[in-house]
Amino acid sequence: MRCYKYTPMSSGCSPLKRPIAEYVRSGVINLDKPANPSSHEVVAWVKKILRVEKTGHSGTLDPKVTGCLIVCVERATRLVKSQQNAGKEYVCIIRLHDAIPKPDFLRALEKLTGALFQRPPLISAVKRTLRVRTIYESKLIEFDEDRHMGVFWVSCEAGTYIRTLCVHLGFLLGTGGHMQELRRVRSGIQSEKEHMVTMHDVLDAQWVYDQSKDESYLRRVIKPLEILLVGHKRIVVKDSAVNAICYGAQLMLPGLLRFANGIEIGEEIVLMTTKGEAIALAIAQMTSPVMASCQHGVVAKIKRVVMERNTYACRWGLGPYAQAKKKLIQEGKLDKHGRKTDKTPAAWLNEVPDYRESKESAAAPEKRKHAEDSSDEAEAKKPKPEEEEAADEKPHKEKKEKKEKKEKKEKKEKKEKKEASEDEE
Repeated sequence: MRCYKYTPMSSGCSPLKRPIAEYVRSGVINLDKPANPSSHEVVAWVKKILRVEKTGHSGTLDPKVTGCLIVCVERATRLVKSQQNAGKEYVCIIRLHDAIPKPDFLRALEKLTGALFQRPPLISAVKRTLRVRTIYESKLIEFDEDRHMGVFWVSCEAGTYIRTLCVHLGFLLGTGGHMQELRRVRSGIQSEKEHMVTMHDVLDAQWVYDQSKDESYLRRVIKPLEILLVGHKRIVVKDSAVNAICYGAQLMLPGLLRFANGIEIGEEIVLMTTKGEAIALAIAQMTSPVMASCQHGVVAKIKRVVMERNTYACRWGLGPYAQAKKKLIQEGKLDKHGRKTDKTPAAWLNEVPDYRESKESAAAPEKRKHAEDSSDEAEAKKPKPEEEEAADEKPHKEKKEKKEKKEKKEKKEKKEKKEASEDEE
């Protein structure tokens, strides 16, 4: 907690209480993808059913593969990239081409963990180049020695091909093998155990809303985009700073209200409003202890803005310091950029320190040193008089050598022609 003092605004609302049109446009669906249609077809069907402009998904599934496919609607498509790179979990049925004992299969499965080389299959959605993918954990669920089949669970990095893993298991066992069936049980933070719906649910929910204006089924099928960000560490922002962030401004300490423990520099975090709405994904520029003790500086740099602009009112330039600064600029006591001049009152300089000036003075010695180093390098690189003479003579020498070679070649050709004519006679 940094401070309690902030002015709440009437703009915005809790994600679950958004009007139904806005709720759908900023929602995600944890869809149980059916077998046979491709991921792109499924996403196109959802777009048509919900009558929205844009949909996206968080990682392609092959047509025959079923399971968890996160479909993002309109504004939520801004989170697709972050979800595509999240970890995945699968349950796979493998068929081996010959009988082997269960312990051998277990050993082979344990060997194929960690970083592995993989080349995507012939029919795949990506370029067939050799790449490294990580298998975090794998577990044998069932094995039938008579039918040469096994069922195993695997947790892996995004972009891992389980079909290729099954082929590698067959090679390792010396029997050969292929993937019989596959189901994705978790994609990123969403799993098949919670909030999963079918295509029929999406169709029925939209039909119920169209016929009876009952929103409850549609709200159960579609979830707010904030559900994908519950695993991130959060920073709560003052309402007055929200719109500035939506326009791409960095989050500065005056706009910070509360923050989570254990935030590290360079960590991906989520900026939230006091009502629980996601504003943007950001990269932390301060740790939690620094946020609690520091008085000025950049808290986070924006990575991806999620909230629409002007959802909250524009509030920058309305504070007491900003108003006083504008007045001094108009009177000519500060320059047009708000920097001090000869006419600046001493009271203003004591009350409002110019942080830009302190930064410039801190950077000055480094700049001077860099300038000195570069001048030394230039002096060192400057050629000496003897080297300059040698450099001038070099092109003349090369021209002379080329000319001599050409003359020798012509003489040789003339001699050969003369000998040839004498032989003919």
